[in-house]
Amino acid sequence: MESYIQGLIAERIGGGRFGKEDTIYKFEKIKRAKREALKNNPGAELIDLGVGEPDEKAPEEVIRTLKAEAEKPENRGYSDNGIAEFQEAAVRYMKNVFGVEDIDPTSEVVHSIGSKSALAMLPSAFVNPGDTVFMTVPGYPVFGTHAEWYGAKVHNLPLVKENAFLPDLDSVPSEALKKAKAMVLNYPNNPTGAGANADFYLKVIDFAKKHGILVVIDAAYAALSFSGKPFSFLSLPGAKEVGVEIHSLSKSFNMTGWRLAFVTGNRLAVKAFAMVKDNYDSGQFKAIQKAGAAGLDNYRLTGAILGKYERRLKKLVSTLRRLGFDAKMPDGTFYLYVEIPRGMKGGVRFASAEDFSQFLIKEKLISTVPWDDAGHFVRFSATFEAVDIADEERILGEIEKRLGELAFEF
Repeated sequence: MESYIQGLIAERIGGGRFGKEDTIYKFEKIKRAKREALKNNPGAELIDLGVGEPDEKAPEEVIRTLKAEAEKPENRGYSDNGIAEFQEAAVRYMKNVFGVEDIDPTSEVVHSIGSKSALAMLPSAFVNPGDTVFMTVPGYPVFGTHAEWYGAKVHNLPLVKENAFLPDLDSVPSEALKKAKAMVLNYPNNPTGAGANADFYLKVIDFAKKHGILVVIDAAYAALSFSGKPFSFLSLPGAKEVGVEIHSLSKSFNMTGWRLAFVTGNRLAVKAFAMVKDNYDSGQFKAIQKAGAAGLDNYRLTGAILGKYERRLKKLVSTLRRLGFDAKMPDGTFYLYVEIPRGMKGGVRFASAEDFSQFLIKEKLISTVPWDDAGHFVRFSATFEAVDIADEERILGEIEKRLGELAFEF
């Protein structure tokens, strides 16, 4: 007998259909394929190039600070919208790494329990029913998901290779601009690894001013740049008039599970976020914020992390190019985004990236993430686990050996 609870579930997450739909989502399909591959190949090594999180622990300086601060009784209580030490460190970080000046730590910086939380909360500060928000695809959908829950429409901006994986703002239809409220951008980009320069962002600023749009920059990978000094949208004139940036410590300092980020930029937008956040959570543990501040002040720690990813990605690029893939070194992140082959010579055809990804898992025990939103691509991640550089070389060699046994047709 069906419980009356079924009738109470909100329509935004399915209502009467919740729990009854048998749709299997991409990441669940990957998990199932991995389990099946290991079952069919007992004792074999599955090489996971799909995981999008760092494979190492946080730097020792950060861990030591956490240990010391966790012992202090004054850190035991609620931190609410954050502690001054973290806000001030965030301001120094923005200046030291990105050259961004004139950020006020008390009114233009608020911490968040990870960037995902910030992206989830911001719509409740800005989105009304009937509004339109612009999201890039492929991409991280959290802001758009919550905007839809508040009754907004999501207009997707495709990222295609022909436009260097940047959204074509000139092609946005006038109908979508009538009730436009926000646009989310993420560079260096997940999953494409593409970067965005000052010329592009100046165009974004003009676009936002013209149409009255809040710009939200998901800067989770901002410090992981292979193409020169890391860049911030907020370093440009007019940027603080139109938007905010969300900086995460997850990728740059191997602090994924620590859940720490900060929102900075437009004063009123930051204040609106802080008001909403104050009604969602009571802040991240003060000891974690103080450890995060230690990381931000030791920003050069990111250099070693970046060096490892660059070393691994260059090897992957070389391997894939020898096999016929159009692989190029990304501008940033730890991802490599490549178009799939049409199939195998004289054999199986790949109608989608999901087909190809499933094939690699089942036939070669190599896990990737497929994207079919704007073309057919798979994402390789350089965050595979290796105990040391020798083990890293062994794994990279094994990837080349397994893929080299296949005869791809492009």
